[in-house]
Amino acid sequence: MAQRAAGSATLADVAREAGVSLATASRALNGGTRQVSGNLRESVLRAAERLRYTANVPAQAMARGRGNVVGLLVHDIVDPYFSSIASGVMRVAARHGLTVTIASTENRPEKELEYVTTLRGQRARAVILAGSRNEDSALQRNLTKELKAFEAADGRVVVIGQRKLPFDTVMLENRPGAAALGEQLAGLGHRDFRVLAGPPGLLTSRDRVLGFRDGLAGHGVSLPETQVLHAEFTRDGGYAAMVRALEGGFRRGCVFAVNDVMAVGAMAACRDRGVEVPSPIAVAGFDDIITLRDIRPSLSTVRVPIETMGEQALDFVLADRAGSPRVKPVTGEVVLRESTQLLEER
Repeated sequence: MAQRAAGSATLADVAREAGVSLATASRALNGGTRQVSGNLRESVLRAAERLRYTANVPAQAMARGRGNVVGLLVHDIVDPYFSSIASGVMRVAARHGLTVTIASTENRPEKELEYVTTLRGQRARAVILAGSRNEDSALQRNLTKELKAFEAADGRVVVIGQRKLPFDTVMLENRPGAAALGEQLAGLGHRDFRVLAGPPGLLTSRDRVLGFRDGLAGHGVSLPETQVLHAEFTRDGGYAAMVRALEGGFRRGCVFAVNDVMAVGAMAACRDRGVEVPSPIAVAGFDDIITLRDIRPSLSTVRVPIETMGEQALDFVLADRAGSPRVKPVTGEVVLRESTQLLEER
């Protein structure tokens, strides 16, 4: 018999080589409720070795039912917000013998659909989608359809973010958190603001901008659209938006970046342009990512229990299925630090 490339032989090839039925070969290699006699099993194993047969793990999972894999989809694995969520998910998974696979969409919403389709084909036990939803209704409809098909095949779906999809959701209350931050910053005496926002259509960014505007309004401070600068929802996006603000003549006031990594980028841009923080420009963020402990001056932000959200998402996966989607609201807490201190000389 001609030698095959490693992994190219099929189960049917093995059965033919061993002189047994396909069902017998499958039971000998993959296990099952019916036992295969010792001689037949040895014959199948020797045939598999000669042909260098490699089992199709997704196919085996399909035959046996749902496996122990949980797919975690994040927007940007470099962002400590998402790595902290992953840490929470994996902590609970380890206690229950589950394996977590992580895929990054690189902030491209259409890739979520691709990954969900792949995980459905592999019969993963659950899919957890972490990150902002998008205003693209057609994209969300297609994603919902694919996720419903995943659930119909006995998978579980959990969303971390907005309550925009009809599945269990760990819902971060972005707008109230940003409103509380805006109110406290205005209460400190800040009056001239710039907001570094994410791309238009990103709901997390939109909700935080709206909330921040609400908080300022309570102190009679307006936030015109011209003072909201859109950029990528990343550290480099925050840097670029801050450079635009400085080049546009912003020299004194307070900057709210809608997430901490954008705020870190903004602080780097100020440093590179010789602008001191917090005076003449104060900076605040949102999330309280773990890396902020190394940032100086320390960053004012809205503290979010990020790892706990990941834990709650997997708790939803493990809990008995409810009749209707469950929602776990998560509230942030304003933490004022050095980066927004209003100094006397200002």
